Amino acid sequence: MTAKIILKIDVDTLRGTLEGVPNLLKCFNAHKVPATFLFSLGPDNTGRAIKRVFRPGFLNKVSRTSVFDHYGLKTLLYGTLLPAPDIGVRARSIIQHTAAQGFDVGIHTWDHITWQDGIKEASNAHTLELMNKALQRIEDILGKPCTIHGAAGWQMNDFAYQWLDTKGFKASSDCRGAYPFLPMIHGKPLNCPQLPTTLPTLDELIGLNQLDASNVAQHILSHTETSDKALEVFTLHAELEGMKLLSVLDQLITGWKKQKYTFVTMSDYASQITDPLPWCEINWAEVPGRSGSLMCQNTNNHLISILGG
Repeated sequence: MTAKIILKIDVDTLRGTLEGVPNLLKCFNAHKVPATFLFSLGPDNTGRAIKRVFRPGFLNKVSRTSVFDHYGLKTLLYGTLLPAPDIGVRARSIIQHTAAQGFDVGIHTWDHITWQDGIKEASNAHTLELMNKALQRIEDILGKPCTIHGAAGWQMNDFAYQWLDTKGFKASSDCRGAYPFLPMIHGKPLNCPQLPTTLPTLDELIGLNQLDASNVAQHILSHTETSDKALEVFTLHAELEGMKLLSVLDQLITGWKKQKYTFVTMSDYASQITDPLPWCEINWAEVPGRSGSLMCQNTNNHLISILGG
């Protein structure tokens, strides 16, 4: 069986939407590969991420990944010294163009900072408010139902998982893990398939173990060359791979083609699921190279290990 790979693009900011997404569209079209774009759809409050300075490991990650270079000063002031622009309003045409080009389009979040920094402890009402806003916005922009989701920062809560079921989502990618599964929340099985991120992200690898933009692609390719997984999910960011790390993405796609991977979208993969998926619980765990805890797939009561370096 030919192994498949999903290119999942998290679009976090206005700059990433306006500048990174068009670059990625050109790259994917040149390679003739499909991809799934997950958009932030409300206010860009990136500047409020400054409070993460108190999170263990955050300053180390910032120093390794050149946040200023990737995001730019203006973006880093949104929501603090500069008003937060509304991404879904300002970048409506870009999102529509992405869908018109035939790419998979779904929800990342309404407000990236609010979600990533607060959804773990959020109430049911607040969670549903954010998710319903995002759903209404994306369906207004696309003019059709949206059934694909991927949580900002791999942060979720019980209410959010249940909302995906209630709304009939086709697939979601809200955690880190090893293979597709159906989530169990406190022993209750849910129906929306999870397609977890299986590979490390570039910003988790660069700056560690002597990895940089010149050799990080080969590091990942050496792993996928020997992988026995039927599906790999690679999460990239419009602000990184869509801009300064675009050449690294080009190397990865070229390498995966040589390794005979078949590129699919989240929607296409979900529609082709025929065999029953296993149920797995999801737990909070740390991932090498990233600050804070993320949602991670748990199989046989053992957390899935993530390739870190």
